[in-house]
Amino acid sequence: MAYPTDDKCIFCAIVAEKIPAAIVYEDNTLLAFMDAFPASKGHTLVVPKAHYPDILSLPGDNVQHVARVAQMIARAQKVALQPDGITVTQFNGAASGQTVFHYHTHVVPRWQGEGVASHGREQADPETLQALAKQINAALEI
Repeated sequence: MAYPTDDKCIFCAIVAEKIPAAIVYEDNTLLAFMDAFPASKGHTLVVPKAHYPDILSLPGDNVQHVARVAQMIARAQKVALQPDGITVTQFNGAASGQTVFHYHTHVVPRWQGEGVASHGREQADPETLQALAKQINAALEI
């Protein structure tokens, strides 16, 4: 299926399978994958396959679908990783902290005593991300 894309967008490259990612969930319109620079263990991104820069440009039905899948991912993270809490957040524009200009939602497990940064600073080990993706995927209630 063809989607609107941006050749300079890293998330479009992941959707097109030009860049590898640790996939947690995929359907016809979106992809959920592990953040390569996680803010915490299990940090997952929920991304529409079509390129829209922000919530202002994303069609409403897509916003709803991303929210439903983010909830599904959060429930799976709770089962698989047993965090103390889960942050679900989304940024629009550079001034808000958005660093990749392809609409996406962060689903970030949190444990007591950890910081609450929204973006990680260090790249995670790809094998560790793959293992976490499988662990969270196994807990999905589809």
